[in-house]
Amino acid sequence: MNVLIKPLITEKMTAVTEKYPNRYGFVVDQRASKTQIKAAVEQMYSVTVEDVNTMNFLGKRKMRYTKTGFQTGRKNNFKKAIVTVTDGQVIDFYSNI
Repeated sequence: MNVLIKPLITEKMTAVTEKYPNRYGFVVDQRASKTQIKAAVEQMYSVTVEDVNTMNFLGKRKMRYTKTGFQTGRKNNFKKAIVTVTDGQVIDFYSNI
């Protein structure tokens, strides 16, 4: 199971990181536990994780109009993790590009 799916680089998460410089967000596998998320972040980014907060989100409902009528569907459910690292340590998301 690949625990970390992608880092959260949104306007809202950037504001959180500016206010709390040692917090970072990730989209993670829905089956992943906090201990698995902590181990994956420590292994991938070589930092020490102090705390992990998780949130489960339901996928949004989507509707579009086509010539056959309205088509409804949903986006996938997902799980976010906010990871707090030790003071003085930094995760650079752009180093692997």
